[in-house]
Order: sequence, then structure tokens, then C-alpha cells
Amino acid sequence: MNHYYIIYKPYLVQSQFSPVEGKRTLADFFDVPKDVYPVGRLDHDSEGLLILTNDKQLNHRLLHPSFQHEREYWVQVDGAITTTAIQELQRGVNISIDGKKHRTLPCSVSVFSNEPQVPIRNPPIRYRKEIPAPWIRMVLKEGKNRQVRRMTASVGFPTLRLIRYRIEDITIDGLQPGDIVDLSRKQLYQQLFHE
Repeated sequence: MNHYYIIYKPYLVQSQFSPVEGKRTLADFFDVPKDVYPVGRLDHDSEGLLILTNDKQLNHRLLHPSFQHEREYWVQVDGAITTTAIQELQRGVNISIDGKKHRTLPCSVSVFSNEPQVPIRNPPIRYRKEIPAPWIRMVLKEGKNRQVRRMTASVGFPTLRLIRYRIEDITIDGLQPGDIVDLSRKQLYQQLFHE
């Protein structure tokens, strides 16, 4: 039987159930059947939406680059990000992935006019009164390793906090870190693939 869950992965938690010495994993927060695993990953220092399943077909359809699903990230950056930097991110920037140069695909990037309502992070970001830390919204159709962090750093505004808010029509609205929602295959596939 296939299972489908969406979770809000907390900060400083590995995106796996198998133990990692000295680090918290999904097993510390979520009690799911043994054959369920995360589709894709979020870095240890990122938080937000992860899909858990034992549906191997879903894994392929979400992770294969040919499908280009939208992934929306809410990103708090270090410094008052400029219009020029936003435009560079939108057009695509050069980042290094495993020692090779990668040009990111064009994407949608905008600055939040009001700070988004997000859970308090523990520990919080390093706060410096004299340096702004605005939030931007980035919608990508690819998911390279640490891509968002590499992108914002490449235009001079390092990422302080990173939340994956959405994959296609599935969001973490109403969820807190450590929350889990059980979905049917139909619900999940409708929201991901509009089937």
C-alpha cells in the first residue's frame, strides 16, 4: 500500500530516517511506515516542505529534471537586496555544482513587501540591528544541491534562513516545524500534477 505525507521539516534536521551521529533526523519527529522515505531533500540548515512516500513512481516524476516542477522558497537574505541583484537572479546566474559551472534557469524572484508570517526559528538567525535582512520569494523549476544559497551568495546577498514553502500546489500553509499531514494519492497527484 502506498502512503503519502507532507511534512514541515524543522531546522537542523537531516532529510533522512537512518541515523547520523550527532544529528537529528526525520526519525526524531515522524513515525511513518518503515518503507516510507523523503522525495528529494532539504539541507540540514533549511526547513519547510518535504514529501514522504513509498511510491517510487512519484519519486521519478518529482525528481527527474525533465518534469520541471515549480518549487517556491522563502529566503531571508543578509543585506538590503538590490533591484539589480533580483534581476540577475531572475535571468540566471553561474554557480558551482560539484566543481562544475552551472547556469541556473530563469526563475521568478520578488521581494516581500511585508515580512511573511513564518514560525519562530530556534536558534534564530544572527540579528544585526544595522543590517537589513529582507525576505525574498524565489520560484525555481530545478533543484540543484544548495542551489538557492549558491544563487543568493553569487549576487552578494547570502542566505540567512531558507524555507521551502511550496511544490506546485502543495504548501506548508498552517503547518509548524515537525507537523505531518497524511494525504491520499488522489489529493497529492492532483496538487502536484493536476491530474
